[in-house]
Amino acid sequence: MEPCSCDTFVALPPATAGNRIIFGKNSDRLCDEVQEVVYFPAAVHDNLREHLQCTYIEIDQVPETYAVVLSRPSWLWGAEMGANEHGVCIGNEAVWGREEVCDEEALLGMDLVRLGLERADTAEKALNVIVDLLEKYGQGGNCSEGRMVFSYHNSFLIADRKEAWILETAGKYWAAEKVQEGIRNISNQLSITTKIDREHPDMRNYAKRKGWWDGKKEFDFAAAYSYLDTAKMMISPGRYCEGYKLLNKHKGNITFETMMDILRDKPSGINMEGEFLTTASMVSILPQDSSLPCIHFFTGTPDPERSVFKPFIFVPNIPQLLDTSSPTFGHEDPVKKKPRFQFKPDRRHPLYQKHQQALEVIDKKEV
Repeated sequence: MEPCSCDTFVALPPATAGNRIIFGKNSDRLCDEVQEVVYFPAAVHDNLREHLQCTYIEIDQVPETYAVVLSRPSWLWGAEMGANEHGVCIGNEAVWGREEVCDEEALLGMDLVRLGLERADTAEKALNVIVDLLEKYGQGGNCSEGRMVFSYHNSFLIADRKEAWILETAGKYWAAEKVQEGIRNISNQLSITTKIDREHPDMRNYAKRKGWWDGKKEFDFAAAYSYLDTAKMMISPGRYCEGYKLLNKHKGNITFETMMDILRDKPSGINMEGEFLTTASMVSILPQDSSLPCIHFFTGTPDPERSVFKPFIFVPNIPQLLDTSSPTFGHEDPVKKKPRFQFKPDRRHPLYQKHQQALEVIDKKEV
């Protein structure tokens, strides 16, 4: 299995039941990492001379940010997945390829997830936010809380009430595919081939200069920027292919319950176990009728098969989600002090602790 594994899915009419888009993601991370579910209200930022502190670097702030709900590893600023008040959902994946991964501290892919949600009210605008920030600040830095350096490039699945976009990156280069109907999923590999709806202006020339593309045959992003045989991509064993099969099996009648069942599926590897496991999951219902609210479900706990998906709806005056918020450590947090990651504090939030206690009782009874 891949050293870090996630799976993100989207189903659009006519693949879904009803005029709605269904989004889902499993976040697969190191087994001892706690993932919290947190809410940040919309905000107006008057003093734009003050920079925004992300996980590792500071960037320019914008005049206004939207309300967001995030599922995130509790040690960092960004998020693995989340949604905003306008019905935009984003999940990201670790990907590797021919382009060298940068260990230097820059924006994490998870920072870009949060920034896209805070700054965009449609899926395509979120794509614009991410690629603009990628060009300006780059991506890089340790993606795990510890002394083991673990870095990667990122792919993103971005959805709203009308459409979805797949955005895949290699360093600062990227390609994007628009999805307007049917089903689509991403895993820990590049998956955009010849259907490229938007791209970095120098993406093809760079591939040609590196000798990854001869400039004659039809350009295939995944084939050029990774080592994949894209002709066999849909029949090769692995979670990308297995995830597509699970979506396709229910095509025409996919509901939020269907998506939850897919995220709970262990034989396919979608619901991971072991050193890397599914530490949190998310499913969203995005009705195409704007008079209906979007509903977002989060586990906030590991293993969706043994977790409850809890609903969240954006309404006025939302209080802080105390039961799913991890403790904070201020300036003493080992992520903020250099050298970083000299120790690991206990980041378990109340729900996580109660979930662990419940599993211990269940496991004892099963023995």
